[in-house]
Amino acid sequence: MQDVGPSGAPRRSARSMQDVGPSGAPRRSLPSWTLFLAVCSVGIGGTFQYGYNISIINAPTQHIHKFLNETWHSRYGTELSPSILTLLWSVIASIFSLGGLCGAHIGGTVAIRLGRKRALLMNNFLAILASILMGVSFPTGLFELLMVGRFLIGMNTGIGLCVQPLYLGEVSPKNLRGGMVMGSSIFLTGGILTGQVIGLRELLGGEKYWPLLLSSSCFPAFAQLLFLPWFPESPRYLLIDRADEIKCLKALKRFHGPARYQLELEDIQKERIALNGEKPRKPWQLFIDRSIKWQLITVIFMTMGQQLSGINAIYFYASYIFKEAGIPAEKIPYVTLGTGACECLTALTCGLLIDYMGRRFLIIGGYCLMAFWCIMLTLSLTYQEASPWAPYLSMASLFAFILSFGLGPGGITNTLTAELFTQSSRPAAYMVAGSVSWLSFFIIGMLFPFIVNGLKQYCFVVFLLECSLVASFLFFIIPETKNKSFLEIKREFHKLNFEKSNANGLHLPALLSETC
Repeated sequence: MQDVGPSGAPRRSARSMQDVGPSGAPRRSLPSWTLFLAVCSVGIGGTFQYGYNISIINAPTQHIHKFLNETWHSRYGTELSPSILTLLWSVIASIFSLGGLCGAHIGGTVAIRLGRKRALLMNNFLAILASILMGVSFPTGLFELLMVGRFLIGMNTGIGLCVQPLYLGEVSPKNLRGGMVMGSSIFLTGGILTGQVIGLRELLGGEKYWPLLLSSSCFPAFAQLLFLPWFPESPRYLLIDRADEIKCLKALKRFHGPARYQLELEDIQKERIALNGEKPRKPWQLFIDRSIKWQLITVIFMTMGQQLSGINAIYFYASYIFKEAGIPAEKIPYVTLGTGACECLTALTCGLLIDYMGRRFLIIGGYCLMAFWCIMLTLSLTYQEASPWAPYLSMASLFAFILSFGLGPGGITNTLTAELFTQSSRPAAYMVAGSVSWLSFFIIGMLFPFIVNGLKQYCFVVFLLECSLVASFLFFIIPETKNKSFLEIKREFHKLNFEKSNANGLHLPALLSETC
């Protein structure tokens, strides 16, 4: 029977009264500064490294080519053939993805064995070692060290992309979880922008300083080693995986304050009871568990969609579009900073909107807008030379595509990956998502030149179809997850996962019936 007050209106529990503001809407303010500072310390050595390292490799391309030529000549006394030069450069550029794939494979396991916080701390030593190897490659004349360094920094980013959103998703209150997990995308785009600035020829992008540019990855690692130890481990990990109630309570009080920590403790205890001592799963175990079938399909589809959406084509065409718009060649690197700033701004905007507008609206809307701008880019690039307004339409469409990507798939994908799984499955889900992401990144890197050379500006028709397909899939499959606990989200998927069983009159699993 529903509890009512003297006036006959339903009586609010202490939990619900603490969790809402005077207007009845969920509170949106951070419960403590500790939580905000923890997001910053986790981000600076996590996804920031990924954005920074995919950005800084572009500036010294010609200088590295010269280094490879000179090193080859000093060793063998012959000139380096163009085909071998292309091969060596391709290895240096693409081995980063191979390292990222390896990092994604071990990231979840490391997070389970060491804990989220210690996994992030230990990961920084990979970045420091990679920075040293890349920095000494030039003075020692060993381009092999550059390859090893790129592989190790790839591993570092692969682990960071897995563990950072895992930690953020577990320490966040559910009404702020979207915005806090968006911290991963905010720091990633911040890393891209920072790398673009540091890579300018007036700073470290010049010929003399490119080894310092590549070895500068150690500074975010040192920053995280300095700041992250001051913050607690994930309370969910402490209670559910380690059964350490004392440390869990201490962590909750620091993150959520003495007045609100009970709210989060209730959710963690419910999830712990529902899991009933279930151990963390391996990635292959997710594929045989019917109760998370559609969650796993959704994450794989979203992750592939994010990488294959056409964002790489946008950056490929950026210089050409700016040149056709009349921007001098020497000024294009500075205009390109606008694309990085645009992506960073949209990630921040998405972080502010995600807990108001919801994940479903933003990600589906983002893909729909990207599909529209693919049409506009195809038209404007087709008539680039025939009409004086076409170059400006191309430039506007380029920035609009980046805005749509940042407001939708660029940020929401990581958030949904954190929300669609309970504690025992979440690390393995990030391992699967990370592996799919890096494989997709590698595939698009291999196929993209052929797509562009074969289709020219009509390559955006391919991306139009891909964005439309992902938007349609998400429209029919993904529920809204804002302000819901992990168990409530799991119940949302129950009908899809057990549709045949329900049709045959079978009952809900005991897990769900106990937690309703």
